[in-house]
Amino acid sequence: MANAEVPGCCPHDCQDGCSWVAHVENGKVTKVVGTKEHPFTRGILCAKVNDYQTRTYAPDRLLQPLRRTGPKGSDEFEQISWDEAIREIATRFGRIIDDWGPEALMPLHDMGSAGALQRRALMRLFHHIGASRLHGSLCGQSGNAVAAEGHPISFDPETLAESECIVLWGANLLSTAHHHWHFCLEARRARGAKIISIDPRCTRTAAKCDEHISIRPGTDAVLAASIANVLVEEGLADFEYARSAADDLDAYLEEIKAWTPDHVREITGVAPDDVVRIARLYGAARPGTLRVGIGPQQSRFGDVFIKSLSALAILSGHWRLPGGGLSIEGYPTFDNAAPECPELSPKGTRSLHRGHLGQILTSSDLDPPIKGLMVWGHNPVVNQIDAETVRRGLCRNDLFTVVIEHFMTDTARHADIVLPSTTQLEHFDVQGSWGQCYVGLNKPAIPPLGESKPHTEVLRLLAREMGLDEPALFADDETIARSSLPDDFDWRTLKRQGWLYAPQPKRDPASMGGTLKMATGLDGPENLDVSDLIPNGKLRLLTVKPHYLLNSTFANMPRQAGQQGTPTLEMHPADAENLGLRAGDRVVAHNGKGKLAADLRVTDTVVEGTTVLEGKFWWTADEDGSPVSNRLANSNWTEGGQPTFNDIFVEVTAAI
Repeated sequence: MANAEVPGCCPHDCQDGCSWVAHVENGKVTKVVGTKEHPFTRGILCAKVNDYQTRTYAPDRLLQPLRRTGPKGSDEFEQISWDEAIREIATRFGRIIDDWGPEALMPLHDMGSAGALQRRALMRLFHHIGASRLHGSLCGQSGNAVAAEGHPISFDPETLAESECIVLWGANLLSTAHHHWHFCLEARRARGAKIISIDPRCTRTAAKCDEHISIRPGTDAVLAASIANVLVEEGLADFEYARSAADDLDAYLEEIKAWTPDHVREITGVAPDDVVRIARLYGAARPGTLRVGIGPQQSRFGDVFIKSLSALAILSGHWRLPGGGLSIEGYPTFDNAAPECPELSPKGTRSLHRGHLGQILTSSDLDPPIKGLMVWGHNPVVNQIDAETVRRGLCRNDLFTVVIEHFMTDTARHADIVLPSTTQLEHFDVQGSWGQCYVGLNKPAIPPLGESKPHTEVLRLLAREMGLDEPALFADDETIARSSLPDDFDWRTLKRQGWLYAPQPKRDPASMGGTLKMATGLDGPENLDVSDLIPNGKLRLLTVKPHYLLNSTFANMPRQAGQQGTPTLEMHPADAENLGLRAGDRVVAHNGKGKLAADLRVTDTVVEGTTVLEGKFWWTADEDGSPVSNRLANSNWTEGGQPTFNDIFVEVTAAI
């Protein structure tokens, strides 16, 4: 393919799921641009991936299999052949199965790639051999838990344009899902919609909203309860709709009764007049929309917060109209599980929470213990909670670890075998989205560089070496891809065009039998324990999603890392003055778990009592403290299983 324009899609952990076109000249990709005809992408890629080809051609890209020769965590590896790598993996996995049983093997993947093939297909092997299964999520588990109770948490985001009031709750769209902002602006232009940001930080998005309400992190459920209280008191609640959707409306009304606007200021930092004004705007809109980000879920009250917003959306009756209701995630018609063939897993096989890796690897009670681990599409040494425990677990000498990667990440440094993976420009794939309603197809623009291989080829090589004969392990790429789609899906158009609109039917709470539960379990003002919401003498450390990085992805890329800048802690002027710190100081955030070094930016864009780190950075040799915030996080989860990444409390002092 000397010269061509090849359709594809962005594989990364973003709700936009953009469609792109790779321009190939003389056999090399020269640029990647957004697909102009795609109704969601509209020809624009974000600041993270608009030069994606530099990732493929990066000089530090992994292009050969490697075997560790030094201590775990070092950069000491030797090149080996694929035959040697596959033979060693198959032999070691087989030995583990013989000695400990198949559940001693653990696969671990996340959203480094969202593709049905790159993310999902390798699970066929692990399911077939009876390895431990996976469940749970790292980032949006509170939303998943509430959805599992039957609450809808999504609708087609393009219908945001029909809203009259959009509340962006902890959602910095311009940095995390900027194509959604287009539909907010359409609502403002066509419907006169008010756009309100509720966020501990005045983000890029908040600055462009009609109003920004600054809130203490972790207190969002209290504010939601107070808004609901105002809707009831001012006759803006739709009781008919709520009773048609839920069977515990009275219990919910009793729960929010005490949360008057006057009761929330001390806890949330939001003035009573602001609570009333927001409630009136939201309640009177036809419809109103709660567009919610991931960050507010990642605290102790994350589950209660999401349940509170679902109850608020039901109480308001906004689900009655297009563009109204609760929007956290959004999906096309796409079966993410089918490419994994979960039916191959023996009945009764245990399942491990993917967000508990540190505890899983260091547990003395797990039976059998994990003796073999394969990681792909994930950098857990940076992205998992309590990262130091994760690192300690990966350093076990009795743990055989395989990592499939593009680069020598912090996790790859702890592997016994590292396999080079293809990038999105080098393989075929198909994927859905978690933020819009289009299915995307990715065609390879160039052959794999070096000895890199797509994950489906790794699947087939390992299955063959292990002497397995299950046909699903040897299925071709197109067969695996099509398993994620309905039988009547227009595959021909998808292959030709590269994308296809495939919305799911809107799920209306009132059409679900009237059995939903609105009560959230939030205590009243007299009984709510807020001691860890407003800590005495410490600051809450928030690690927010950055503009130029995506989780830890791109932190090693010169252009993105340069534009993001060095690790920086943001702090309110009042907190800086109280601590005797000045803008530009080199500071250290520390607690009993560890320390983190950064430069200090003093700004009134963050709420008092909070310090903010924008981005997840790789480990460094900085003696003041690596800028990996999850090293400072305790191993805590909500009842629904969400890691509490944002419940990190630190002291901040000048670096010595």
